Amino acid sequence: MTSPHFAAVPAPDGSGPADIAVQHGGRSFAMLGPGGPNRELQVVEAVRQRLDTPCLPVLLGAGLGMALKQLLQLHTGPVAVVEKEADLQGLTGVRASLTPQDAGRVLWLDSPDAAAILASLTHWQSAHAGKPFLPLVLPFYQRLDRDFYGSLRQKLEASASFDFWGRAVQPRFRSARPRVLLLTSKYFLMGEIEGACRQLGLDFKLITIGDDTVAQSVFVEQLLTAVLAFKPDCCITLNHMGVDVEGVLMDLLARLELPLASWFVDNPHLIIHQYASCISPWTALFTFDADNVESLRQDGFQHVFYLPLGTDPERFKPRATPAPRAWKSRVSFVGNSMLYKVAGRLRAGAGGIFPRELLLAYRPIAAAFMESEERSVERFLHDTRPDIHARYLALPDTIARLAYETAITWQATRLYRNGCVRQLLPFGPLIVGDDGWDIEFKQARGQFRRLPNISYYSDLPFFYGHSEINFNTTSKQMKGAVNQRIFDAPAAGAFVLTDWRPQMEQLFEPYEMAFYRTPEEIGELVRYYLDHTAVRQRCMEAGRKRVLACHTWAHRIADMLAKMREVYGVPSAPAARDRA
Repeated sequence: MTSPHFAAVPAPDGSGPADIAVQHGGRSFAMLGPGGPNRELQVVEAVRQRLDTPCLPVLLGAGLGMALKQLLQLHTGPVAVVEKEADLQGLTGVRASLTPQDAGRVLWLDSPDAAAILASLTHWQSAHAGKPFLPLVLPFYQRLDRDFYGSLRQKLEASASFDFWGRAVQPRFRSARPRVLLLTSKYFLMGEIEGACRQLGLDFKLITIGDDTVAQSVFVEQLLTAVLAFKPDCCITLNHMGVDVEGVLMDLLARLELPLASWFVDNPHLIIHQYASCISPWTALFTFDADNVESLRQDGFQHVFYLPLGTDPERFKPRATPAPRAWKSRVSFVGNSMLYKVAGRLRAGAGGIFPRELLLAYRPIAAAFMESEERSVERFLHDTRPDIHARYLALPDTIARLAYETAITWQATRLYRNGCVRQLLPFGPLIVGDDGWDIEFKQARGQFRRLPNISYYSDLPFFYGHSEINFNTTSKQMKGAVNQRIFDAPAAGAFVLTDWRPQMEQLFEPYEMAFYRTPEEIGELVRYYLDHTAVRQRCMEAGRKRVLACHTWAHRIADMLAKMREVYGVPSAPAARDRA
């Protein structure tokens, strides 16, 4: 169908349009017609008494502005106007004619997507204490596009009579087994979270997070539906997946008084900077690295807890399944060389983001950061290289500064990992990873074997059991925390030799994990454990017993939900409500 054609009918005194003539679908009609301005004003008069009660008027169509101006005079609160016909704006001039004071009270929505309009109105309603909608439809717009404006009217009226917010807001964590909404994405650990919920016998529901605006509207609609039908006690997401930087989800959850648990299984400071304006008492952050707890609290997040990584004992368990002959080795290491990752980050920065001074300094700074106990690149630069710190602060934005921090961290990890794995060369190790290792150890060809990357899910659980020693070295983005391998390998019935990290002491007894404190110790320890099979076996068995007893994903979700109950369960939730 062709688009409508609008034409202004000038007023006799030349003050502006007296009416709008429309040709659409073979029909000709007027916006006001014989009824004149009263045709608009009657729409407001019909609901005059309701305007004195708590409500959110939604005017479906701006018309020639008489209804809107009357509405703004009679109602002291905010008003929304929905008008998708952009061509009308130039003819009527209604929006441009509003005073700055009135314009500040009007939410103007002009999307042709009804779902996007409803999502915006829901956000607006959430920001205004959940007051009921009061839809007002100018007759002209019903005639112009009944499907669009009529559908919006029906849904807004249904929302007003349904009292959604009164039904949706309820005390959380009243029963022994909480009900959980999982905000799912493509992140690789979400399947483990689902499995943990099943193992704990929890009722849970999945809501898929999309990547675009339309998907976001669908996501919000699914969330609102699930809140009423499923009655969850909290939501769980990973790395803030589903949390928009504009704060729509945060505002909505706060209005629903539905707490969100966001578990950061990567460095939160590389992610959370985007959400500095989205801090809510109804959100609790969990971080795999205890070193991040205090800094996140200093950033303004009130509820922050340490929750380390874990393992899936159904996936990682001892297996007698035959393995490819190439997998068998005395010593193996699975990991990225970081060579290409560092080069890629520097190429991106060299394209105008990083000045020459920062590019020239990154190597010595990364080497010094590798040796330092300082966790923060920014603080390290401040304390040791004030000249570079000043150049770092002069970068155009937070994203550029984080990119430089990442380049330093990855280069430090590359140097550290290279130095540790190099200690394995006398033992002819098997290295599973990218071909950057061939470049890193090009002078040691023949001293190691390399296989390409293998799948975490389908291969790694089988791989670990075919090495006498599985070697582990931790990234320099987590100088105090532990990575997942020290849980996965023992669960799979395999021995792991790892670098010591301070947070290990909270997770294992000394006899449950074999570790080195410096790269110089690696060769001696590898030789010792290769020569002492019984010692390896006892350590592996003790470590596996500890992992199964304390460090599965089910343990982590149980601990998370216990904290959520502590903060948001009755009678704790009213305190969060008061702070919102």
